[in-house]
Amino acid sequence: MDDKIIRNKELNIYEALLPVLVLVGMLAYNVFVYGDDALSGSNQFILLLGGAVAAIVGFLNKVTYKKMIEEVANNIKSTTGALLILLFVGALAGTWLISGVIPTMIFYGLKLLNPTIFLPATVVICAVISIATGSSWTTSATVGIALIGIGGALGIPLGMVAGAVLSGAYFGDKMSPLSDTTNLAPAMAGTDLFTHIRYMAYTTVPTISVTLVVFIILGFTFDTTGTADTEAILTSIGESFNISGWLFLVPAAVILLIIRKTQPLIALLIGTLLGGAFAIIFQPEVVMQVAGAEQLDFKAAYQGIMNAITVDTSIETSNTELNDLFSSGGMYGMLGTIWLIICAMVFGGVMDAIGALSTISEALLKMAHTVFGLFASTVATCLALNVTASDQYLALVVPGKMFKKAYEDRNLAPENLSRTLEDSGTVTSVLVPWNTCGAYQSGVLGVSVYDYFIYAIFNWLSPFMTLLFAGFQIKIKQLSTKETV
Repeated sequence: MDDKIIRNKELNIYEALLPVLVLVGMLAYNVFVYGDDALSGSNQFILLLGGAVAAIVGFLNKVTYKKMIEEVANNIKSTTGALLILLFVGALAGTWLISGVIPTMIFYGLKLLNPTIFLPATVVICAVISIATGSSWTTSATVGIALIGIGGALGIPLGMVAGAVLSGAYFGDKMSPLSDTTNLAPAMAGTDLFTHIRYMAYTTVPTISVTLVVFIILGFTFDTTGTADTEAILTSIGESFNISGWLFLVPAAVILLIIRKTQPLIALLIGTLLGGAFAIIFQPEVVMQVAGAEQLDFKAAYQGIMNAITVDTSIETSNTELNDLFSSGGMYGMLGTIWLIICAMVFGGVMDAIGALSTISEALLKMAHTVFGLFASTVATCLALNVTASDQYLALVVPGKMFKKAYEDRNLAPENLSRTLEDSGTVTSVLVPWNTCGAYQSGVLGVSVYDYFIYAIFNWLSPFMTLLFAGFQIKIKQLSTKETV
């Protein structure tokens, strides 16, 4: 890590915090105006405006324009790997869709459904689908809606079903390498994707385990009569794709590469190419559909695979509810997140250049006398931004840039920060009614945040779990040593 801490004795804590407070205020209003569309570009521009406010503070404190631009360039350079990984994640999602890998995961996930264990099965199904797609939003908008209907027919309170859906969906979203937040958090903290995922498992696995146990116990409190009819969905998937267990070889190969600590870009490239090859073998009709061709020849195969990798791809099925699920943005679909990261790096670069981040970090370190205090400050900031700025991405970006120096000063590895950002920023966004995630999920599932809040066990338990690990110094990795246990 080549980041150096830039200090500016001319800058006081109030001047250092001014750009952050202005940024949060502007972001909060922008999300209020644009709602879910705020990420289409307006939030990105607000981050640039926040950088402009920081630059003005810098000029008033004798920091040159050249120094600010140099630090912005260094910041953007530091995210090169993350940006490339995001592009490859989009490519991977495209070929895994048309090859049938993602549909096969969903197919077998739905097969797990059993009325006697409906609630824990719902958690597992949504977790599997969300890991496969990298999207909690898509999971809840498709299979989640179906599960809400099934749960209602079985007489289970809808708030309880929605809590199970969201617990599983956000577990998958959090742990999937296809998820934008899972890529964004390590990019902000300064670690790599797969190190982040492996390190997150320490807190995430116990959290989802407790969640499952609670839902198993809750399941025994209801006499679920009737059947959970998923045949229509399974039939539709089977009509559109050739479902085969052999397709699990593709994700298995990528998982093996990750376990063997292969470089992320190499693992993702191999996964993308394998997905393309399996698409030609197992899903020739789907490849023709994506290519817009009437027969599968070399040109159609090439065009179908390239379209899946690079641009929006959607597979039409006989079930309209599944059409949103069987769509991918390819590399193009990742440009919004890349845009957000670049603009966040501009804001963070200027803040760093004027010495604001070091000033804030020093103030935080003075207040946080222990490692637990630093983790608690991070959690509190993420929660506060989810409430005030109303967006989970901003709850990762702003604290990520603000606390990065503080963790370095404490000799803590960056994956400590990235894990804490996800444990407190990503998953709690759905618990705030006016947050984009809370508003979306409650609208899609038809269940208010107030009704599912207590049952979204995984979501509210995650920040407590990360604080528990910090408090007892469990799996707290340091920069100079392997690990503190």
